[in-house]
Amino acid sequence: MNIEEIDPLAAWAWRAEPTAILIEDAGLINETWAVVIDDEAVGVLQLLNTHIFEPTVHLDIDVITRRLEQRGRQTPRLIPTQRGELWHTDPHGGVWRCLTWVGDTTHSKVSSPDIAESAGALVGSFHAALFGFEHRFAFERPGAHDTALHMTKLQEVLVTHRNHTLRYAVEPLADEIWELWQLLQVPKNLPPRICHGDLKISNVRFIGDRAVALIDLDTLQWGTLDAELGDALRSWCNPLAEDHPEPYFDLDLFEASMRGYLQTAGKLPYTRAEWRSVVPGVERITIELASRFARDALEERYFSWNTRYERAGLHNLARARSMIDLALSVHERADEAEERLDRLRAAGS
Repeated sequence: MNIEEIDPLAAWAWRAEPTAILIEDAGLINETWAVVIDDEAVGVLQLLNTHIFEPTVHLDIDVITRRLEQRGRQTPRLIPTQRGELWHTDPHGGVWRCLTWVGDTTHSKVSSPDIAESAGALVGSFHAALFGFEHRFAFERPGAHDTALHMTKLQEVLVTHRNHTLRYAVEPLADEIWELWQLLQVPKNLPPRICHGDLKISNVRFIGDRAVALIDLDTLQWGTLDAELGDALRSWCNPLAEDHPEPYFDLDLFEASMRGYLQTAGKLPYTRAEWRSVVPGVERITIELASRFARDALEERYFSWNTRYERAGLHNLARARSMIDLALSVHERADEAEERLDRLRAAGS
């Protein structure tokens, strides 16, 4: 979107001149700009994707970030409009928000154990600050990490899109995904915790190589530790792009990530089942993501795609294949990952 297309009423809502808002190449869900004053980024202006999120999500962000700030954690905070509102709705129904700026660096992948360890420590600190905090979420995404539901939807789309040109390419991938899912032992009845909900490494803001804050807080929710850390470690411990044909689960990055996490969250009264769920959680969320990519190869309606592919379906097909192979890599290395985690926990006890 060009600068001239930014709604001037949204800029006015925060006393920001349209010329002071620069396009920032960030985020796949919400359109994002940096608010700049005297050549310094001081805030982030975003147009909320209301196909996925409802404006009431800002009520949750406000409560949770206040808690984080009270506990001494750095976090982006919503900047109220001139009218004292947490968001602004334009005449066309567009929902805008402005947040304080945090950090100076976003990493698209984890390139070293030091980055992994720092990210792990930040997430552990985030979880520690929210542990035991009671909050009823105004906005919820039921089924976000209901892997069984995602498997059912994948089977359904094979029927509803039986005439799609990629159907016969997706079908064998769906069979592999289903087989991996059937073999996986999923922990039951884990206690709910307040989770970030989308801990890919690009949602961790850094100053240099030091992780300082989590962003993209629309996905805050009650969840379980296996899904929360599984999603993080799936992102952090694969050094390659999610459509790369030869992904692998890097055990050194896993160990560094968990070392950092245990530094700040190791004393939390998690159950034994929760700690035992971490490694299976990585495999579960990777399988889940493979199913979502495979499904979207046919539906072509959700994930963004790289234009080096002719169409979204082909990119999602490549991503599904890559996530299947990553899940296999996690499975092959699961025993050693468990041993490394046990050693780290023993050393910190």
